[in-house]
Amino acid sequence: MRIALEEAQRAADEGNVGVGSVIVMDGELVARGRNLVPTTHDPTAHAETVALREAASVLGTDDMSGATLYTTFEPCPMCCGALTNANIATLVMGGRPTADQTRWGNYTLERLLEMCGWDDRIEVVTDVLVEECLNIRLPQ
Repeated sequence: MRIALEEAQRAADEGNVGVGSVIVMDGELVARGRNLVPTTHDPTAHAETVALREAASVLGTDDMSGATLYTTFEPCPMCCGALTNANIATLVMGGRPTADQTRWGNYTLERLLEMCGWDDRIEVVTDVLVEECLNIRLPQ
């Protein structure tokens, strides 16, 4: 998660949303990603999808079975779908928004996974370095 935090800070320093992600497989760092939406004008360039694209390129496959994705902020619905399509085994996340900080209402990643019947496909670990993650994503 510390490397994901470095990516989040880099994103924020570049004028992007302060979210970072990394993908680890078999104990090895495979890919890094950071939010690039504002500077690339690409609405899909969230930290998670950037990391997934890099991992697919490095691994030569879109199947990331057994991999863990660390992200500093709760993935949105688009990213949640991408994680399941890539067969990410474990998601470790830091902060999550309050209801007044999100456009998704009472959305939670866990609720979406359950609603789609995907809750048995990915292990979700929450509340990792929350304050540090939130300080970059939602600076005071």
